[in-house]
Amino acid sequence: MELLGGPLFAVAGAGESHGPAVTTIVFGCPPGLYVTAAEIQHYLDRRRPGSNKHGTPRREDDTVVLLSGLYQPDHDKLTAGPSIHIGEGEDASATTGYAEGYTTGEPIAAIVLSTAKRSNDYLQFAGPGGEVRPGHTDLVKHYKSQGFVDVRGGGRSSYRSTISDVIGGSLARTFLRQVFGTTILSSICQVGPLKAECTLAGRVEELLQTRGSQFVSPEAIEEIERELAGAEIHTLDADFAHAAGQLIKQTRIDGDSIGAAVEVVAVNVPSLLGDPLYQSLKLRLMGTLGGLNAVQGVEIGAGFAVVERYGSDNNDPIRAGGYQGNSHGGLIGGISTGMPLVLRVGFKPTSTIVKPQQSVRKNLEEIDFLLQKGRHDPCVGVRAGVTLESRVAIELMNAALMHQAQRIDTNQFQIFPQK
Repeated sequence: MELLGGPLFAVAGAGESHGPAVTTIVFGCPPGLYVTAAEIQHYLDRRRPGSNKHGTPRREDDTVVLLSGLYQPDHDKLTAGPSIHIGEGEDASATTGYAEGYTTGEPIAAIVLSTAKRSNDYLQFAGPGGEVRPGHTDLVKHYKSQGFVDVRGGGRSSYRSTISDVIGGSLARTFLRQVFGTTILSSICQVGPLKAECTLAGRVEELLQTRGSQFVSPEAIEEIERELAGAEIHTLDADFAHAAGQLIKQTRIDGDSIGAAVEVVAVNVPSLLGDPLYQSLKLRLMGTLGGLNAVQGVEIGAGFAVVERYGSDNNDPIRAGGYQGNSHGGLIGGISTGMPLVLRVGFKPTSTIVKPQQSVRKNLEEIDFLLQKGRHDPCVGVRAGVTLESRVAIELMNAALMHQAQRIDTNQFQIFPQK
């Protein structure tokens, strides 16, 4: 069974790239969180096709409709969300989704319709004689499913399936922000050979040094978010953003694709999340980020740079007020330290490209592969940040619930007062 997160907070998704919709069920959200569809939509808008000129030319509204798990006394306010219509004329039926309300502790269900499908673009890959894109899952999925596989847009291997990640991650963000003040950010730090000089981790480190504290103020966070939102691509380095945008544009013209690295930083993270071994937060984070389509590597903190260091250089000094450095990226022994979590994720170039390549059909007949049709991101890193943030949020929420589960409060096990 494929679930994102777990065991206490988990996200289940269903739906293919060119199917009618992507559906999501989120389990384990504690009661009492105030959730709005508008906030979830904000993050989906960052993920959706067509949100950036350097991404896929596919256009989707990706409007989220919440169907369960929320309540509030003002029924009109609760049910002021988008509507779903089935059928036409007198036979049509409709329902209205939830707009905002408190979580009830029950599963939260959501649906996002797919309205810009071009399924015929993928006939090239259909059937046992279908062609295989080098670097794509076409061949392994065909044999894994014994031939019963949806080839349209890659099916479940498509980036479209991450709609569920973002919906579940949005709820986890709400929990983390309301309970701990935690915020999760991301910034593209490399495209091909081009590297950003101004990095997100560097900016956060400057803020911490200025304040002399592990806490980043809401005002500083909002300033970073505004800067990222206004950039040509999601990064803090304007010069890098322009150069990377030109490189991506030329790569698309050349019929090729290019790799990227995205930095993810979580600030105001509570200490003591995670366990030393099998539920290590390091293990969980590297697994969830490394499991995303097209990801080829994950670094934490200083990453592979520590290989060249001595322990005296790499150890983070400690004073009574907290850690004075962050080479470890907010994790020591698989447990959070209260310092910002710092992760870097490397994406391979998109597999689906126009340039001719050597390949096979699914029956293993050798061919010279040439893509006939398709609308694909020339650089998957451009839209990936919000999905990485969402996966980090889901793991942090799980770790927080697991930590709390080890500290029993007997007052939480009563209905009637004890005499």
